[in-house]
Amino acid sequence: MDIDKGLKKVVFEVFEGKVVHGVFARHGGMSEKPYDSLNFSVTVGDSQECVDTNTERALKSLQLSRFQRAYQVHGPVVREVVSQIEPPKCDGLMTNQKGLGLLITHADCQAAIFYDPIHKALAVVHSGWRGSVANIYQETVRAMGERYGSQPEELLVGISPSLGPEAAEFKNYKEELPRSFWEFQVKPNYFNFWEISRWQLLSAGLLPHHIEIARICTYTTPEDWFSYRRAPLSGRHATIAALQ
Repeated sequence: MDIDKGLKKVVFEVFEGKVVHGVFARHGGMSEKPYDSLNFSVTVGDSQECVDTNTERALKSLQLSRFQRAYQVHGPVVREVVSQIEPPKCDGLMTNQKGLGLLITHADCQAAIFYDPIHKALAVVHSGWRGSVANIYQETVRAMGERYGSQPEELLVGISPSLGPEAAEFKNYKEELPRSFWEFQVKPNYFNFWEISRWQLLSAGLLPHHIEIARICTYTTPEDWFSYRRAPLSGRHATIAALQ
């Protein structure tokens, strides 16, 4: 985990310095409890001033001046953005514009960065369990291919800290999760969504060595990460990425 003047973030080796990015932990912001301290969402009850200041600090640490948010709805839609607009209703943003930060918020859900080094295109995607069921990762691969000509075997992906297999309990999994997910059950009612995501990406044509999963459980690491399951009234992280 990188540390930058009080901010802590996870970065992915798979991008080899080709993408400006960070998955920001909960440190170095101005929000007060229970959002302490680097919260990126006003929808949880934090003030707009705190969220704006926290966002500015994160962007400054990445040397970015422009960014785009999404109005996340736990669906499979991926939208292209080329400049700052009102947050579109979607859970994935993609661009081929340099210097435009794509920002996704999350707590327990996965945030994934997709990078095409050949066609110089980027996507940042939010995937909770509903996004996994809808296979938003496969939709991202399809959308980047259709818009930018991205080939699955060329894409590089990094997946954020998120709910780990020892904490991902689904008591009603037979109603909520497709049968194809059931083989990823690690013990009764608990599922390994890290491996589900890896399986979905491989099935979409990505290469194994192009996929990097943080494998940090947000639920069991309260010192660094917010968790909705652990504390529903809490902050949200941001994963931000931009083309250089």
